[in-house]
Amino acid sequence: MKKYVVSLTVNGEKFEILAKSTDTLLDLLRSNLGLTGTKRGCNTGECGACTVIMDGKAVNSCLILALDANGRNVQTVEGLTKGDKLHPLQEAFVQYGAIQCGYCTPGMIMSAKALLDEKPDPTENEIREAISGNLCRCTGYQKIVIAILHVSREGKL
Repeated sequence: MKKYVVSLTVNGEKFEILAKSTDTLLDLLRSNLGLTGTKRGCNTGECGACTVIMDGKAVNSCLILALDANGRNVQTVEGLTKGDKLHPLQEAFVQYGAIQCGYCTPGMIMSAKALLDEKPDPTENEIREAISGNLCRCTGYQKIVIAILHVSREGKL
């Protein structure tokens, strides 16, 4: 199968990667770049485990063809840390027990970051709406919402 060059910026670093026309952004991130924080869940855009931020918007990377990511700016959960220092959202998820099995956590955090980047002081309902595309089977969502509210109220972003 023919491969095409995809040029994109991921977590501030520029890459040129060969991709098949059927490869998704999720495939590219996990297989080509080794960024396994972005999880493969349903592969149909229903669970949100693969959420990344592309050009400032939360997207399901399993639904984006790698070729459509050409020229785009992508941020994954790995791109949130600064050296050994966790991002305030990551710290709050730990502090407030918003993680259990952890599978949904990267996608939840990326959805929350996209929301807070756009609206630093959201209401609880706006938070719930922003993470509504992310499924969690462990936490019941309340601790996740509390962690996001904490970060927004502290103005740590």
